Amino acid sequence: MLGRTPPMGWNSWNTFAWNINENVVRDMADLIVEKGLKDAGYEYIVIDDCWSLRERDENGKLVADPEKFPSGIKALADYVHSKGLKFGMYSCVGSRTCACYPGAFGHEYTDAQTFADWGVDYLKHDFCQRPSLANGPILYNRMSMALKATGREILFSACNWGKFETEKWIRSTGAHIYRSTFDITDNFECLSKIAMSQIDKLAYSTPGCFNDLDMLVVGMRNRGRVADGGCTDTQYATHFALWCFLQSPLMIGGNLSAMTDSDFKLLKNKELLRINQDKEARPPVVLAGGDRPIFFKHLDNGEYAIAFFNLTEGEATMYAEFFDIGITPECGHGFELRDIMTGEETGFVKDYLGTKVEPFGFKIFRGKFVK
Repeated sequence: MLGRTPPMGWNSWNTFAWNINENVVRDMADLIVEKGLKDAGYEYIVIDDCWSLRERDENGKLVADPEKFPSGIKALADYVHSKGLKFGMYSCVGSRTCACYPGAFGHEYTDAQTFADWGVDYLKHDFCQRPSLANGPILYNRMSMALKATGREILFSACNWGKFETEKWIRSTGAHIYRSTFDITDNFECLSKIAMSQIDKLAYSTPGCFNDLDMLVVGMRNRGRVADGGCTDTQYATHFALWCFLQSPLMIGGNLSAMTDSDFKLLKNKELLRINQDKEARPPVVLAGGDRPIFFKHLDNGEYAIAFFNLTEGEATMYAEFFDIGITPECGHGFELRDIMTGEETGFVKDYLGTKVEPFGFKIFRGKFVK
């Protein structure tokens, strides 16, 4: 099944936007492999908007911009596949894309077959320039049916920003992931608001259809299309940990050639990725909200995780009260946990778990429920 766990990869928009071209895509594919990201699970290389000519050809088909993609999309897809990776592209439900290139409305079956013929494995489908009387369920189901009619397995990424209460109907259209947030920028306040805005929607996220919190800004450092002040290393780490704990798809948005060793180390963190790719894919229990949220999560293999996020600029002492997750003092049970980032063990803890969390930081503990 496609989308059994949140997909991982790289998308062109955050950094390159309309400056995308085949050399950039080849370079990013090379770096995904060279920097060990492929081995860590990142597999999709996705071209976002601005890849085509402004008009379709005489047969109504999309045409890649020959200045940006002189070798053609099929050759580029073949190159990505030769690296052991998968290839993705962008389209839109409306008559035009968000950047006013040809959209898919009325051309869904032609476009889907074009993508399949080119070797596309992933399609991001945006929500701009749609007819005012056409709703989200109809438009996304149309493209989903068109993709399946090709006979090619293509992961379907629905990007309609939460219009029409997306989470309540999007799984029924066959989409594998769905955006229900405003666009991210490289700014800690922005990414914090995105994460917290989705807390009450995470119960709809499930294997085969995950809530997409938008592309990662890890390592962007105030460069590229979504530059908005940038983040510190601590803030990038908290951003990545939030996306992992909430089981969002992990699509890198930065320029891999400009990232630091610490950026790659974070993106390949095995403990955080292990939570993101957990087979049970259960949403967290919310123990505390606001700007110092605390989450409890059931994991595969009889394990659990408790996460503390401090989204403020001051150090915080935070407590997870176990009665809030159904553990009574007289039951005799508690947890044996370890800090996934430091390896430090808590020993047997019952009643509550307390910890200090640095400004804009996080702590995640993982372990067993024991007696």
